[in-house]
Order: sequence, then C-alpha cells, then structure tokens
Amino acid sequence: MATGGEIASLLLVGAGKMGGALLQAWLDRGFDAARIHVLDPQLAPRIAALCLARGIALGAPATPPSVLVLAVKPQVLDDVAPLLAPLTRQDTLVISILAGKTIRNLAQRLPGAIVRAMPNLAAAAASGITAAVASASVTSAQKQTADVLLSAVGRVEWLSDEGLIDAITAVSGSGPAYVFYLAECLAAAGVAAGLPRDLATRLARATIEGAGALLVRQPEVSVAELRAAVTSPGGTTAAALAVLSGEAGLEKLIRDAVAAAKRRAQELSGGPA
Repeated sequence: MATGGEIASLLLVGAGKMGGALLQAWLDRGFDAARIHVLDPQLAPRIAALCLARGIALGAPATPPSVLVLAVKPQVLDDVAPLLAPLTRQDTLVISILAGKTIRNLAQRLPGAIVRAMPNLAAAAASGITAAVASASVTSAQKQTADVLLSAVGRVEWLSDEGLIDAITAVSGSGPAYVFYLAECLAAAGVAAGLPRDLATRLARATIEGAGALLVRQPEVSVAELRAAVTSPGGTTAAALAVLSGEAGLEKLIRDAVAAAKRRAQELSGGPA
C-alpha cells in the first residue's frame, strides 16, 4: 500500500461503522496489520475478531504513532483527548473524521499536523466520498499519506476552505440517510398503492440501486438530463414529478434538511469554522 512515505505506526481511535470500514479497507489494500493499533473500549465482535485474526494490537501503543486516526463520536472528544494527547507529537499526522469538530477545536486538545475529513457511510462498500482539509502544519508527504488512507474507502475531495466542511457534512456526510429514507418512503408509497410490502421494498431498493449505477456509469450526463430521459411529456413520471417539484415539494424539503444538518454541525463545534 503506497502511502507517500512509510507509515511507521497507525493508531485508530474508534472502530465503529466508519472506523471499522476504514480498518477493513486498509487491510484489504495491503496495509501491514502489525503496524496498526486499535483503541476502542466497546469494540464490536466483528472488529474484535478481525483484529485477532490479523494480529492487530488492541489498546494504546507504548510510543506515539506516526498517524492517529480519530473516529470516535464528536460528543466524546473532550473525554478522549486527555488520554490521546500524550500519544501525539507535533509531527504526528492526526486525521479526524469527527463531524463538527474544526481544526481549531482539535488543535486546542491535541498537538500534531491535523487533517479534518468528512467521509460517508458508503465507505463501508468502498464507494464513499470524503472531503478533507489540511492544517498549515501538514506536510506534502503527510497530505499524500492521508489521501491514500482516506481513498481506500472511495474518492477524496481536498478543500482549501475549511468553512465548506459543515455544508459537506450536511450533503454527503448525512446524505446516505436521506437516500435510505427515500427508499423507505418509496416502499411505503408502493404499499399504499396496493403492492405487497416485501415486493414494494424490493422494488424500491432495486430502483435506487439502478439509478445510482446510472449516475456512476454516465458521469458525462447531467442529473437533469438523466431525469428528463425518464420523463415522457404527459406520462406517469411527469405526473409524479409535478407533485415532487411543487412549491412545498422535494427541493424545499431537501434544502431545509441540509440547512438543519449544517446548523447542527456548527453547533457541535460551537459556531462556524
């Protein structure tokens, strides 16, 4: 696994859904398991079994790691930071995926060269997208290392403006939940229209999966063009879209939802970045 500079050791703090997805992806791509420590007092059985099978050490290392990946819930940062500060040096690369926690928040609690990143749940299928921004102290080699580690679970978009992260959190970080909820609603609407629940659920899931595949396979075609290709004038899709695009329709609901998520991300950090 090329990392833009050999990683002597890596400490993953928090191995829940996102941390666990990162760990699995690193191992799948050939990262040396002997160089990894995992620190999580509530380790899921699946991750515990993975660590045992691959010889990954559990608990804090005896010496500071060269890379620390912070993947705990943002609400517990104040609790874990005092435990991690002695394990972090000024030249430690700290990669944080904590929603709402700014580089300044992190620098007040931990030394190190900080990369703030926001992946999404599709990382579990190695199909995620991560937005990342580096602090001024991050070297080019460290940024390349962060890029390789984060790109193991999907695309990485590097930002020059940290102020965009809260909006990105609201769009792509929380976005998979919006899609899952759309699948729920589509299945429920199918039941209301007379379909058996299991059939409606299969139809909803397959429809969203297929539409997503078209988005991926035809990047040169705009989303609006894809939508238009399914919409015959005066047809059934046009009738449905007339409802969805109404004044209080889907566009307004999504805009309001993203605004609410962005506000919450800002609240978690105590204000805008």
